[in-house]
Amino acid sequence: MSYSLSLVFPKANVEASKAWIPGINFMEWAKIVGHKPTYALWLLFPVVNLFIFCGMAVDLTRSFGRFSFGDAALSVIYAPVMFFLIGRNNKDKYKGPVLTQEKDFFDKVGEAQKAKDDYNFKKLMENNPYKKSAFREWVESIVFAVFAAAFIRMFLIEAYVIPTPSMEGSLNVGDFLFVSKAHYGIRTPMTVAMIPLLHNTVPVVGGESYLHNPKLPYYRLPAIETVKSGKPFVFNWPVGDSVYVTSQRSYTVSQVQNEPYFIMTDRELAQKVKKKDFVVRPIDKKDHYIKRCVAGPGDSLQIIDKQIYINGKPQTNPEHLQYFYQITLPQGINVSKQKLDEWGIDFGDSPDRGTIFKNGSARLFLDESQIAKLKALSPEVVIEPHKPEPNPPGMFPFDKNINGNWTVDNYGPIWIPKKGETTPLNSSNIAFYRRAIEVYENNTFEEKSDGYYINGVKANSYTFKQDYYWAMGDNRHNSEDSRMWGYVPFDHVVGKPLFIFFSTKEGSLGNGINWDRVFKSASN
Repeated sequence: MSYSLSLVFPKANVEASKAWIPGINFMEWAKIVGHKPTYALWLLFPVVNLFIFCGMAVDLTRSFGRFSFGDAALSVIYAPVMFFLIGRNNKDKYKGPVLTQEKDFFDKVGEAQKAKDDYNFKKLMENNPYKKSAFREWVESIVFAVFAAAFIRMFLIEAYVIPTPSMEGSLNVGDFLFVSKAHYGIRTPMTVAMIPLLHNTVPVVGGESYLHNPKLPYYRLPAIETVKSGKPFVFNWPVGDSVYVTSQRSYTVSQVQNEPYFIMTDRELAQKVKKKDFVVRPIDKKDHYIKRCVAGPGDSLQIIDKQIYINGKPQTNPEHLQYFYQITLPQGINVSKQKLDEWGIDFGDSPDRGTIFKNGSARLFLDESQIAKLKALSPEVVIEPHKPEPNPPGMFPFDKNINGNWTVDNYGPIWIPKKGETTPLNSSNIAFYRRAIEVYENNTFEEKSDGYYINGVKANSYTFKQDYYWAMGDNRHNSEDSRMWGYVPFDHVVGKPLFIFFSTKEGSLGNGINWDRVFKSASN
């Protein structure tokens, strides 16, 4: 950039050396196009500076009489090339500050209109150097809209839809919500070559919507607040770096290896596993998840009979915490779909999907208020809680010597790593921390007969480089969360849910709109 500006500046009677001085170069650039030198200070403001820079690049090009759409496009896509072409082309002469000239021109147009001087008005408009075709106006408007939306989505606020019932009934399937990316610190893009407004897959045709290179290192701007325990948050799925992607969902490679059950339920997955057709994704292109942060850095967590304990103290449960039950209604007792709908019970609360009650029986995910309403139908209503079985291969840390007797209702104890904290490494805890050390914190890790080696150096302890969190869904028996895949690293945190701006029943507009959920807070 400095080199290309050093070719342009002399044509505008500015010393070429000033192009090499940070700050001064942008102030001189601002003066050349017709701004005050202080206008360049806008370039210090994140996100805003991207738009300011593009505007200044186009205006510098126009100040040399280059008004075509192609010239403007190249100035935005890669300004140094455009400036180099102007600097090396003897035919390109500095015409003066374009913004000043443009203002003077339209002032004259305005004066002619005000004086009803049709002759001068028509003459000015016929010789209007700033005139654009209708087609170009439309194209530039669309490009700007996409550009603006993409950057707002990338840095400030993004819209999400809840696709699964893991957070029912706090956040329901079909809820559309806005998420702030500024609250926990704006995470600058790591993947920079992508299709605008898409996350990681291309709709209909399939395939990834981005290129792995070029890429930038992880960086996060200062946060407004910290991730709080007990609050929902959005993050990139930590284990979603190597995944099989089917029309149903994404599966991690290790998930499929540990639990062959998934292959039996998804034929498309079976074919991909056979062909080893998996995708490797960078951090910011892993799938988005929304769960409740139930424990933060440095906390010790344990679940005893469904109740979460943090550092030995029972935690306040969400109002609509759900579990899985078998319900049997006595003969003669029926519940209308309308009544169930009023109680917030729908097909999404049943793993059978196609029905709710069949012959008086149902398997449902319910909260305490819904259980009370069902019991009020008759003293003979039977509601039996589901009792999960241990599943060491499908639960973090995937070591039967540690979690052989753990279930989703009785889990732990487990410590959540904290930045700067040091933990000893031994055979009884390495299963908890190995992925964090090797994958999340980018170290080489080897286990040898005489101990552990990190980056080639023998180590009996490790100091963590970042904070970690523990995430769980409010639908405790129907949520794939930290109990299945472990910690959420801070560099995977995306943002804070703000509010629900739209909500469809059971995730389908055909079923109607949940008007009572529109503009409801999504951060409780």
